[in-house]
Amino acid sequence: MDRRALLADAVRRLTDAGVASPVADAETLLAHVLRTDRNRLLLVDEVSSQQSEEYDALVARRAGREPLQHLTGTAYFRHVELAVGPGVFVPRPETEVLAGWAVDHALEIEHPVVVDLGTGSGAMAKSIAHEVPGAQVHAVELDESAHAYATRNLEGTGVDLRLGDLGAAFDDLAGTVDVIVSNPPYIPMDAWESVTAEVRDHDPALALWSGEDGLDAIRVVERRAALLLKVGGVVGVEHADIQGESAQAVFASTGHWTDVRDHPDLAGRPRFVTARLAR
Repeated sequence: MDRRALLADAVRRLTDAGVASPVADAETLLAHVLRTDRNRLLLVDEVSSQQSEEYDALVARRAGREPLQHLTGTAYFRHVELAVGPGVFVPRPETEVLAGWAVDHALEIEHPVVVDLGTGSGAMAKSIAHEVPGAQVHAVELDESAHAYATRNLEGTGVDLRLGDLGAAFDDLAGTVDVIVSNPPYIPMDAWESVTAEVRDHDPALALWSGEDGLDAIRVVERRAALLLKVGGVVGVEHADIQGESAQAVFASTGHWTDVRDHPDLAGRPRFVTARLAR
């Protein structure tokens, strides 16, 4: 089969299915089947019948709105590679900015102690451990399936990974932590229709929904961060793009925090709130 014809047909099918990035996804899936990189696809002229059948099946699944990363089994986050699949939240590029904020703060401290509350696949914890070699990184995940992925992804990194509720984790670290990061669930329960099929139908519910206003988990993170951080320690928490003011209010209303401010993501949308422990 001709490589160009295969790609053209795949792009058409993915476009018709409403996939947001049909060209990139079609190329990524073909590169996955051919065990090569996207930028080397131009070197391929013909694709075998067996490879064409495998590709056709993957394109059909992507057209059915299965996440691309579930089909390849891999996600890339900052400078690390992660195993992902059904049962774990697929990390998003938007969260890379929050992870970068945590890296920058950790690099300012000698032997920093960093905690990732609700680590999911382990994306932020692995990035911080990779980019701040002197950091003591701790992470917790409640969902057993996601914890299994995190265990695989964090193997050999030195990260202290625990299975448990982020709202009750790390009592042994109380008052000793320098930096806390969290990408908790933050979608309001009534926002079902606004969530893309890839997220709504395939990401774990535990990683998505968070009460009537979407802020329940962020409130829990605020309380836990106030317990775990040193005075002057900092916390960064991701939120929905419509929660730029309300997420800040969660921290500003308690009286425990200074320097409460919001930060944009790569597209300029409100994406995460940061604060410094005052008391």
